[in-house]
Amino acid sequence: MGSRKVTSSEPLDWQGKHVTVAGLGVSGIPAAKVLHARGANVTVVNDGDDARAREQAAELEALGITVRLGDGATLPEGSELVVTAPGWKPDKPLFAAAREAGLEIWGDVELAWRLRGPDAAPWLAITGTNGKTTTTQMLASILKAAGLRTAAVGNIGVSLLDAVLGDEQYDVLAVELSSYQLHWAPSLRAHSAAVLNLAPDHLDWHGSMEAYAADKGRIYEGNRVACVYNVADKATEDLVREADVEEGCRAVGFTLGTPGPSQLGVVEGILVDRAFVEDRHKNAQELAEISDVHPPAPHNIANALAAAALARAFGVPARAVRDGLRDFTPDAHRIAHVADVDAVAYVDDSKATNTHAAEASLAAYESIVWIAGGLAKGATFDELVTKSAKRLRGVVLIGQDRALIREALARHAPEVPVVDLDRTDTGAMLAAVQEASRLAVAGDTVLLAPACASMDMFANYNKRGDAFAEAVRELGS
Repeated sequence: MGSRKVTSSEPLDWQGKHVTVAGLGVSGIPAAKVLHARGANVTVVNDGDDARAREQAAELEALGITVRLGDGATLPEGSELVVTAPGWKPDKPLFAAAREAGLEIWGDVELAWRLRGPDAAPWLAITGTNGKTTTTQMLASILKAAGLRTAAVGNIGVSLLDAVLGDEQYDVLAVELSSYQLHWAPSLRAHSAAVLNLAPDHLDWHGSMEAYAADKGRIYEGNRVACVYNVADKATEDLVREADVEEGCRAVGFTLGTPGPSQLGVVEGILVDRAFVEDRHKNAQELAEISDVHPPAPHNIANALAAAALARAFGVPARAVRDGLRDFTPDAHRIAHVADVDAVAYVDDSKATNTHAAEASLAAYESIVWIAGGLAKGATFDELVTKSAKRLRGVVLIGQDRALIREALARHAPEVPVVDLDRTDTGAMLAAVQEASRLAVAGDTVLLAPACASMDMFANYNKRGDAFAEAVRELGS
């Protein structure tokens, strides 16, 4: 952990500046409008040229913004800056041309950071492979319980540009950031930040695990008070060690075990703080009980500890941590209890779209009939099956890449009964739930934690979770 003093960026003069915005959509359109309103000459380039893109282009052109559809590869002449949608891959020809011309490339997060006013609210920032949204929402709930004006923003559906430039005045922002967003945010400097965990994800975009981890680690650059890491995930601590932070910034760990000094952890069912207390070598502050965390699954307790660490770094009192966690309700399809049918619990964790998330979900229950499968996105399942085998009563497989999970089960859990559903029609989920109910006995949990993306069978993970819940209701009736 190096230290240095970070200076704020100078206000920019946008009048007449030629800015290229890469990509229409949820970040490109607001960025184009904001820059145009500040007097920049904006050209939006977009790979696609479909009906939706033409509709969006017409809206921008009516404002006087130039839009070029069907060619996102060529850098418009005279460009002085490129602002990109976060999902655009770094190896695109447009960016090669921009770098060749010596231009900076910013994402929407970088743009929001640069456009903040001098008295702007500080950012408490969160990233990680899994748990980002839940932790960010928990943090916002804790900050609100402390009487602070705040919002959960960023990669969570609420645009940072809207939060930074809107009329609402905030004391502090809880900011979820993806690895894509961090890649394109070179000057971001959070008050304090957390990397929750690191597991292989989006490697097709980043090119390697090392590049993915390095982009996640950018969240620690220039932190002022605390770099929060996961004691159980050494890679997150390594990122803290490599970070260049402000003088006096501390490394603060969170653990599901007993915390050491400068850590938050769990002692006899109590969440405790040994980081933000007087004489942390001798003292600990009680924050909340495990029963205050909903649901109290291990990975969700870890989320709560990370949120608490960031809140405490901002000076929030212990009581607000407890009250904020009690007030918090997780979003749908995140380890959500749907119903009990014949003494079997049915749990929807459709949001577990990769192996790391599914592993955390499976670790929360003792005896499981697991519904899994979908689009594997290049994932392998041997490690997941090995770690979870002893908890599996049975498995029901659905989706395009289910054979990959079936083969891992044959290698590492050959005694576990497997039902392989070779169908992708609308009744497939009901069939999966019925098969799972046949395998389950009283006291078991039927768990939808697919470890895969949903788009082979469903529009998104929400629709998949809805189909599961509907099937459970039909089973119960």
